[in-house]
Amino acid sequence: MPDLHWQKSTYSQEASACVYLATTPTGTILLRESDEPEAVLTTGPRQLNALIGALQSFKQA
Repeated sequence: MPDLHWQKSTYSQEASACVYLATTPTGTILLRESDEPEAVLTTGPRQLNALIGALQSFKQA
């Protein structure tokens, strides 16, 4: 796998566990957490959008 540019979530605080996101050249989205960077979740844009929408709805409820 090529070198990836991991971006930290803007919602992650400096002293807490952080969520990072990267995309591959094929458009696959990768997610990892700073405490276990070797554990990487793989998803697609539509699935991630659905997850974010569901989390936002949950937060507003």
